[in-house]
Amino acid sequence: MNFDPQRLYHIAEIPGYTPEIGRLVSMMNYARWTTLEAVKGLTAEQLDYRMDENANSIGALLSHFAAVETWYYVQSIEKRDMTPQEEEELKPAIELGEAGKAIEGHELAYYLHMLNRVRSRTLTSFANLTDEWLADEESLGEHRSWNNYWKWFHVFEDEVNHRGQIRIIRRRLPL
Repeated sequence: MNFDPQRLYHIAEIPGYTPEIGRLVSMMNYARWTTLEAVKGLTAEQLDYRMDENANSIGALLSHFAAVETWYYVQSIEKRDMTPQEEEELKPAIELGEAGKAIEGHELAYYLHMLNRVRSRTLTSFANLTDEWLADEESLGEHRSWNNYWKWFHVFEDEVNHRGQIRIIRRRLPL
């Protein structure tokens, strides 16, 4: 991903997007830039390291970022539920924990490609959406709803949360 270093610390409109979507993209860009900085130079062995038997690896967390973004993409942009096959493919990365232990043996380039592929699709779609789309609401059952703005806030909020874990794991790497 290319980030404009002059605009990295700005939450602002971005050419090619409506004003609010541009602001959302600027927040997503910053979150992703900090993630990329946190994993720079890690080896496959380091990406697979778990601090203990209950911990996630950095590689699993990177897969989680792509899976969460994919899930919200399908749900909010494609406006459909995941197919059983899609759910099965994303299960280890969505659930993490025991299921996430299956995510291992990949170089950093594998995860970066995955993250870039998913984000590229998101950004291409965002360029065709309006600020009004962000306000579209959906019921979550009795007395609760959510809108697309919250869904996409959660995509990068979840990444920022788990990026903190990545930084802790990286500091504890024995390798």
